[in-house]
Amino acid sequence: MTKYTFCAFLALFFVFSNNTIAQVQSTDELVVNVEFLNPSSEINDGVAKVEVQGGKPPYQYKWSNVETSLKSKESDGLIEGMKHSVLVSDANGNSVSKEFKIPAESITEIFNSKVQPAVDVLGAILFWDPFAALGVYDPVVYSSSINIKLPLKNKVTNLDYEVEKWLVADGSSVKKGEDIVVLLSNQNEKSTVVALADGTINHITKEGEFISRIPETGSFKAPLLGVISFDSAKPLLHPNGEVKTNTIPFIVIWLILGSIFFTLRLKFVNIRGFKHSLELARGKYDDPDAPGTITHFQAMATAVSATVGLGNIAGVAVAISLGGAGATFWMFLAGFFGMSLKFAECTLGVKYRFIDEEGRIFGGPMNYLRYGLEKQNLKKLGKFLAILFAVLGVGASFGGGNMLQSNQAFKIVSEQIPFLQGQGFWFGIGFALLVGAVIIGGIKSIANVTAKVVPIMAIFYVVGCLVVIGYHIEYIGGAVLAIVDGAFSAEALKGGFIGVLIIGLQRAAFSSEAGVGSAAIAHSASKTNHPIADGFTSLVEPFIDTMLVCTMTALVLIFTGMHESNSGLGGVELTADAFGSVVSWFPAVLAIAVFLFAFSTMVSWSYYGMRSWTYLFGRSKKLELVYKVMYLVFVVLGASVSLGAVLSFADMMILAMSFPNIIGLYIMAPEISADMKVYWDKLKTGKLYINPKFIKSDD
Repeated sequence: MTKYTFCAFLALFFVFSNNTIAQVQSTDELVVNVEFLNPSSEINDGVAKVEVQGGKPPYQYKWSNVETSLKSKESDGLIEGMKHSVLVSDANGNSVSKEFKIPAESITEIFNSKVQPAVDVLGAILFWDPFAALGVYDPVVYSSSINIKLPLKNKVTNLDYEVEKWLVADGSSVKKGEDIVVLLSNQNEKSTVVALADGTINHITKEGEFISRIPETGSFKAPLLGVISFDSAKPLLHPNGEVKTNTIPFIVIWLILGSIFFTLRLKFVNIRGFKHSLELARGKYDDPDAPGTITHFQAMATAVSATVGLGNIAGVAVAISLGGAGATFWMFLAGFFGMSLKFAECTLGVKYRFIDEEGRIFGGPMNYLRYGLEKQNLKKLGKFLAILFAVLGVGASFGGGNMLQSNQAFKIVSEQIPFLQGQGFWFGIGFALLVGAVIIGGIKSIANVTAKVVPIMAIFYVVGCLVVIGYHIEYIGGAVLAIVDGAFSAEALKGGFIGVLIIGLQRAAFSSEAGVGSAAIAHSASKTNHPIADGFTSLVEPFIDTMLVCTMTALVLIFTGMHESNSGLGGVELTADAFGSVVSWFPAVLAIAVFLFAFSTMVSWSYYGMRSWTYLFGRSKKLELVYKVMYLVFVVLGASVSLGAVLSFADMMILAMSFPNIIGLYIMAPEISADMKVYWDKLKTGKLYINPKFIKSDD
């Protein structure tokens, strides 16, 4: 063979080899198909499953749904009609990305998918984090260790697990995804727990020992299988592999800064005026000849009934389960500062009200934004802010103040009364008739009902909480330590100090509605010659709503250990379990409380929405009746139809009301301060009207 022949042979061999390799690679190409499933007409229950061919196993699945594991080839709970995605990678580093949309079939699914983009836009504004955007702090959540908890394959909370076998020795290294322990449940089901990160493992629960998701009462800590320690702090990840971050939402900053500003500007009126607030609520300064329709106490009861609702039970449970015991401290503190913000808005609500010839009262932020800013030579700004507030008020009344309440009330009551399940429409009809019987009569009827219902439901709920706390009273010291320690030295796994702080502040801001302006509408109907008097009356509202009722819910969860249960339950279910751990029939009592909370919230928000409606469309009684009929229709819709994105959007509108409202309050702060000074002088010099029955009792 000549050297030329040999070279030609080598060249042919090289070409042939490359073609062979190319053929092998082409047959080894990663091919990804996504199958969709829309199992029912219910919203947000879409399922997607990935089928992979070629490539080199094992595969990794990065879903746009952050709650879906990197190991899972199936993702559920997806929104129909919206775009989703999955990125599939193999062991060679090859990847294929697929976008998909599960077709929306039912009317509710189609409607939900059309509203969801609006929710995303409004959420991006309300929950935008300016500090992270400016680089003031690193929003990433870091940890030097990760806890090994029981798996969440189902929502059964009473399962006990035996640690059958540790697959990795104590103190040795583990790799992410490695099987580390085999568990055996009391239902004789085996399961294997995998490592969620690389690191050094330390056993806490030994082989042969039992562990439950619910911690022992008084321990205030969730039971752990073990801990994986890192060589250096690492970012915590969502199940889909995305980095966890803490955010400081703009809406929370907006509300909290407003609360602190007015607390300082009005020289801690929330402390100085608290005693006088209680005297006003008792009726000591009620003048029967003063202009207005309802007493100070009725105004306060109406405002409290609108704020004391499902957020005090379900919302607090979610906040405490996310932020731990420490969130209670920040929630309580935010309620304290919120008292001053309520004072400011309710004062102006009365000052700028309008009473027509028939004695009907029209007041609230719409009026003081419109006419108060006009006095400041800001007429155009005032008009714009007033209209914006009224539009948001109407939307919020139909959603967060109505449909959300009837929807959740039906779910909770139907769990205690099984024959109601699947009968949401008829429950809604009955609820609407009950609400209609009250709201058709106007503010007098609403005030009369709330003045009776609010004290009953508050006492009813607080007594129930005290029974649970009293049952575990020996743990009072440990609970206080858990709250203080959790507030100032929170574990990184819970989101660190910033995470706990924001969760507590956010829950308080959402709960008390201080700064939202809604309470100013109720107080505008109060019988008084002194607008500042209703500012003082309103001081007690965040105290009752946030500092008392929310704190009571938090303490029940902490004392029973439910705040660390790691059960995967929703907020109301957690609270119900906490009550049920003391007395088996207490969840039924809780269902009654929730029903009353929802009913009172809907009754009060009907008035808020109606006053926003009349500001936009006119003050005629016919237009008011149109609104009331629409409101009752939405009661039925809320109980009978799943409206996820619609409810989220309308609930966000409640928070958005604070933007125009607090802008106006800042501008009129000097006016509020001056009026308060005049009122204080009259109070100190005895120039205020005192109801004769109180003079007699003093004698």
